Amino acid sequence: MKTKTQKPAIHFVEPELLHPYNPVRVNLIGAGGTGSQVLTALARINHSLIALRHPGLMTTVFDDDTVTAANLGRQLFTTDEIGLQKSAVLINRINRFFGTNWKAVSEKFNKKIIESNPDYVMAGLTISCVDSVAARFEIASILAKHGKQQHYRNRPLYWMDFGNRKNTGQVILSTVGTIKQAASKKFRTVDKLPFVTTEFKDLLHQSEQNDDTPSCSLAEALTRQDLFINSALANLGASLLWQLFREGMITNRGFFLNLAEFRAQPLKVA
Repeated sequence: MKTKTQKPAIHFVEPELLHPYNPVRVNLIGAGGTGSQVLTALARINHSLIALRHPGLMTTVFDDDTVTAANLGRQLFTTDEIGLQKSAVLINRINRFFGTNWKAVSEKFNKKIIESNPDYVMAGLTISCVDSVAARFEIASILAKHGKQQHYRNRPLYWMDFGNRKNTGQVILSTVGTIKQAASKKFRTVDKLPFVTTEFKDLLHQSEQNDDTPSCSLAEALTRQDLFINSALANLGASLLWQLFREGMITNRGFFLNLAEFRAQPLKVA
């Protein structure tokens, strides 16, 4: 008796990201160890998309933090930038290097700022590189609320969350609500990718560190996060984004990384 083979699961990307009339709006929340690396990757993706006749990306960075001496080495800042706003420093550098006109908001991305300027949340892609569970849950709440506004251009469609500890981390891609899928005889289409705050709620709470005080030196910072965990996560996460834009479909919606063991485990669309 023949057994019926199950179709492979796949998620077809919202066409609004693949064939837009204007650059896709991206919100990058957090400009620290991972966020600073992700921003550079986004600039490279933008430059490459434009070369392929896609309108590219329009990125806004949200971060209220300033550069400290402890950030040097592990994050992409110099001694001359100590005391300056991280978001402004990084955006000015990217704009000069790539000729973009991206924006910096030197404030936290939270409900208060969205209430004062609702346009801030209107981005097709939200990327969070934050270091607290509370911040993730607030982002989830904001996106869930505004993602229901189906008839707005630049409405929230996808959320990619980066998180890490000393030498482990994960990247999870979620949809904000459901994304209409094309009919397929070859694949089993998946229209909704769950929020990290829903699927891994308990794991997030377990992994939260009690001590969130800032490090006083690079040496102290390195006892909390390995030198290359942020850049490793950023590059692998950017590869997933590149696949999303270039291929228009994904079979993996993230991954778990253990840098100490040089091991990455993909998270399948299911």
